[in-house]
Amino acid sequence: MQHYEPKTFTIPSLQGISQTTIHEHIKLYQGYVKHTNLILDKIHEYSQDAEKYIYELGELYRRFSFEFNGMKNHEYYFEQLSDGSVELDPASLLAQKITESFGSFELFIEQFTTLALTRGVGWAVLSHDRDYDQLVMHWIDEQHLGHLNSNQFIFGIDMWEHAYVTDYQPSGKKQYVQDYLVQVNWNIVANRLI
Repeated sequence: MQHYEPKTFTIPSLQGISQTTIHEHIKLYQGYVKHTNLILDKIHEYSQDAEKYIYELGELYRRFSFEFNGMKNHEYYFEQLSDGSVELDPASLLAQKITESFGSFELFIEQFTTLALTRGVGWAVLSHDRDYDQLVMHWIDEQHLGHLNSNQFIFGIDMWEHAYVTDYQPSGKKQYVQDYLVQVNWNIVANRLI
């Protein structure tokens, strides 16, 4: 059975988000990778006698979506910060789709900031609805509740408190969002729209 390997990221010094937070956050991501693999191993083991382990398997499959999406969401999150801030190329397909969907990049950032300030833990996400070829903003509770079927994850920001509370405190949530958004490598994000 194939296992997932934790990725490495080249993240420069960031405005507002400390290296300590990034380091601890990456360790959390590595935990998602580890637990994804552990669950897959247990599923394989228990599947040898599925009738005996039917309830355990059901719970493992439920937990798998949490761990797997935690792994993937964090990979997107850290990739977006890799190699330093790069503005969105106005000639890119992503820029065109953002303008079609939200009026302008600036209006998108305003709306996305509002989404990111949703109360609770989870992720603010921009995804591409491939069936209708349009961009959609939505909230994902925790790591796994709210992914939209057939949509490709294009951009997202982690809104669990572990992503910002050390540097911003709970009352600094909006500043964290604003700081994160100006440090994104939009070339990486734009390449996700295929």
